[in-house]
Amino acid sequence: MADKVKRTPAKLSKLVEDFDMEIVCRGSDYDQRTVSISDMNRPALQLVGFYDYFEPKRLQVFGKSEMTFLKAMKLEDRRRVFDNLLRCEIPALIIARNMEIFPELLEIARKHGRTLLRSELNTVELTSQIIDYLNRALAPQITRHGVLMNINGQGVLLLGESGIGKSETAIELLKRGHRLVADDAVEIRRVSDSLYGTAPELIRHYIEIRGIGVIDVQQLFGMGSVQFDTELDLVVQLEKWVDGKFYDRLGLGEEMYSILGVKLPYMIIPVRPGRNLAGIVEIATMKNRQMKFGYNPARDFVDRVDRQIDALTRQSEEQK
Repeated sequence: MADKVKRTPAKLSKLVEDFDMEIVCRGSDYDQRTVSISDMNRPALQLVGFYDYFEPKRLQVFGKSEMTFLKAMKLEDRRRVFDNLLRCEIPALIIARNMEIFPELLEIARKHGRTLLRSELNTVELTSQIIDYLNRALAPQITRHGVLMNINGQGVLLLGESGIGKSETAIELLKRGHRLVADDAVEIRRVSDSLYGTAPELIRHYIEIRGIGVIDVQQLFGMGSVQFDTELDLVVQLEKWVDGKFYDRLGLGEEMYSILGVKLPYMIIPVRPGRNLAGIVEIATMKNRQMKFGYNPARDFVDRVDRQIDALTRQSEEQK
């Protein structure tokens, strides 16, 4: 069954809150308005009337250059520029550097019901930070059933059928000082060529343990035991041990697991009574770090065995 990929527009009001921007004029659709494009526009060409390739869905920003250019205009020309821009259904117009706003700009924003904002950040900081924010907020997203932990700085996604022991393994990893990101449902976003996982807000920091019930990890283990999100580095599949099935004993396979088109290292760990799953997952994470830095212990072991066989073969030939 194919993953259901979601793309959720970012709420304008949430962006304004997160960037602590001043609301100079609250647009008529402010509470319902969303932003669906991560790019921003500095409407330099629009100041001289060029709208052939104008995208009104983008956030608009006036920086020092635009405001200086507008200040040199006659009042009638400036009013015409503002009227042409704000008659377009833009999400908002942001003034950078906390610059003074032209009275006619405020008047025309109210006339068209457009949102007018002001930020203390300079134009470069403002645009780069908002674009990064929107790239994350608008990234394609799927939800996977599993547990996401941050183990020694690596994001490890534990997969497996219900009841296999994912949450119990997470509890043992918490006792070893690692951090919980999500239990049961993991929201995964693709940003550029990287994957980031978090938990749905409703169940964030909670784990369900069969026979005990739901526990609040943050309250039980402390603030240092939880993390809001993490980049995914490794996928570990827990499955029931099947007698007679071949399991990789060397680790030469280097299997990959694809999520949203991004391939991650993938390891299958068979589960049966007596196996220390938390310890095995820790070792898997440490091995994955080694392999990221170019060292594969399985290949090194095979090379050593081959060299030993070659040495014994040469010794045997010399004795003949």
